[in-house]
Amino acid sequence: MRNATWGVLGTANIAKNCTIPGMMQAENCRRYAIAGRNPEKVADYVEKFGFEKGYTSYEELLDDPEVEAVYIPLPNSLHCEWAIKALNKKKHVLCEKPMGVNAEQTERMIAAANENGVFLMEAFAYLHSPFIKALKDEIDAGTIGKVTYIESAFLTKGYEGQGLTNIRVRRDTFGGALYDVGCYCISLSQWLIGEEPSEIDASAEFTDQHIDIHTNVIMKYPGGARAAISCGMCLGGTNRIDRWTICGTKGMIISTEQFNGAGELKYTVCADGKTEVKNVCVPDNYGLEIAQLGRCITEGETPRVSNEFSIMNAKIMDKILMTIGY
Repeated sequence: MRNATWGVLGTANIAKNCTIPGMMQAENCRRYAIAGRNPEKVADYVEKFGFEKGYTSYEELLDDPEVEAVYIPLPNSLHCEWAIKALNKKKHVLCEKPMGVNAEQTERMIAAANENGVFLMEAFAYLHSPFIKALKDEIDAGTIGKVTYIESAFLTKGYEGQGLTNIRVRRDTFGGALYDVGCYCISLSQWLIGEEPSEIDASAEFTDQHIDIHTNVIMKYPGGARAAISCGMCLGGTNRIDRWTICGTKGMIISTEQFNGAGELKYTVCADGKTEVKNVCVPDNYGLEIAQLGRCITEGETPRVSNEFSIMNAKIMDKILMTIGY
């Protein structure tokens, strides 16, 4: 297996704390280049993470012929612009979620990937987890019968005290709970149900910057299933809530594991009058997604998070954002 040669377009915390450490665990990843606006920060990343080159402009990195694949951890408002620039340079792209801030952007990015014959994948690291595969396998095997209802929640601490320095609370960077954490809940429902909802209702609480800090969503599907989502950036301290319940005609599956959790994770199956706790050993999800896109590049695998899946999620996000008046 040969290594795919990667560049990272930005020095955001998601790159520093999650994806670059994941790159270090992916056996088929060559950490080649990092680009950022701050020379000292770039130099620190080169030293800390073992990149071979550091650039102080994104354009320089994209012009480097050694770079095969680019990871984009930039603010939501910059995803489309820089993904298309990278794709037009014939680079494969792993773009942080949400890939585009709307379906129109997402479709333009996908069109650019198709025109240039390269891969574009949305960075939902948790969808590469064997834990998610185990849940999907339970459903596909009929363990809980036909899915009738999914309830999920993803809520984190509030960021109001940080002022406008945090991109999550700024309107110009498309901050807010739905973009930041709600997209996980939406993608989970879509991954498990597999069809676009026919009805959507939603409500939200907004800050004075007009970004949602708490949003609730109800979705009804053509097949009769329903999904209820709660997402927010409104908890005190370092608190966090990750919660999933999947109900079917024969039982239910319950989990309180974090979306991107690693280690020995468990879920509970209640079916046929029995309750069983099942364990799944989960490696680092970020390493799994880097390795998977690397295999797409070097071995011809199909991206686990498909472009069709990303478009469907983007369309649902559009409808929710319009409903809440974002």
